Amino acid sequence: MKGTQLGEFEELVLLVVGVLFPEAYGLNIREEIINQTKRKVAIGAVHSALSRLDEKGFLESELAEGTHERGGRRKRLFKITASGKQALERNHELRNSLFNQIPEMALKIV
Repeated sequence: MKGTQLGEFEELVLLVVGVLFPEAYGLNIREEIINQTKRKVAIGAVHSALSRLDEKGFLESELAEGTHERGGRRKRLFKITASGKQALERNHELRNSLFNQIPEMALKIV
């Protein structure tokens, strides 16, 4: 397994893979990120993040059967591994811990 840190975009992709389970594939992931975040996202960026997450052991994938709508082409479906779940939990806990340490006064708008 490569590194164990999640970049911001990698975390987003990993979360969306979980949201879309069991239909998480490249184009579907990109569309969900765009819908949820209103960010412009290139399909190449999604594929790069999926590849990095796979190298880190946070995702696994399998090829689905080809469909008539896709001209017989197969989709690569992704799912979160146990290591990926742990990485998401660590990030979630860290973010919550840091947020909870912010004094109330620091969050008030002047």
